Amino acid sequence: AASPPSASSLSHSTADCPTELCSLSSWNSLPALAVLSADDEDSDYTQEHYKECYKDQRRRAHTQAEQKRRDAIKKGYDDLQAIVPTCQQQDFSIGSQKLSKAIILQKTIDYIQFLHKEKKKQEEEVSTLRKDVMALKIMKVNYEQIVKAHQDNPSEGKDQVSDQVKFNVFQGIMDSLFESFNASISVTSFQELSACVFSWIEEHCKPHTLRDIVIGVLHQVKSQLY
Repeated sequence: AASPPSASSLSHSTADCPTELCSLSSWNSLPALAVLSADDEDSDYTQEHYKECYKDQRRRAHTQAEQKRRDAIKKGYDDLQAIVPTCQQQDFSIGSQKLSKAIILQKTIDYIQFLHKEKKKQEEEVSTLRKDVMALKIMKVNYEQIVKAHQDNPSEGKDQVSDQVKFNVFQGIMDSLFESFNASISVTSFQELSACVFSWIEEHCKPHTLRDIVIGVLHQVKSQLY
């Protein structure tokens, strides 16, 4: 095996041959270059590994978020099917098949519209009842005033009215009611007659309407007597 050249020989040879000096310098720096190359490879591998891990984490996070969204949607449909009564009724057209999302949504919309109509109907009924209550309160006040006036002036009770006067009051009330009855009732068929009678009662026989009729008849009879 050849021994390494001495320092003196190297000084003479390198002075005479610069190429050999370059070769020798390169030969001495090979270990350092190898270390640098290995470090670069490790750095590239670390960066690439970090990128792959980051992408994998993002994929997992996206998958989890998507699964969570799907679970929330499924729970929402299950809750609708459990809450809406029409979704619980068996549809013989589809048999025992599970309801689709489209059917659940349509049944939910129909049920909400039904609830809105029922709410409006109940509000109208409440308004009508309030008017009836107000009319009854007015009648109560009038009756209390009549009783009080009779108690304050008991002598007025001695003046008896004749049967003819009572008949005139009754006749006046009936005539007024018959006018509205005759204008509202149709007799083309018994079924239509029955429907019209109930409609007429609801419209023209309310407490405040009857009160106005009676007051008008009493004023008319009183003007005839006095």
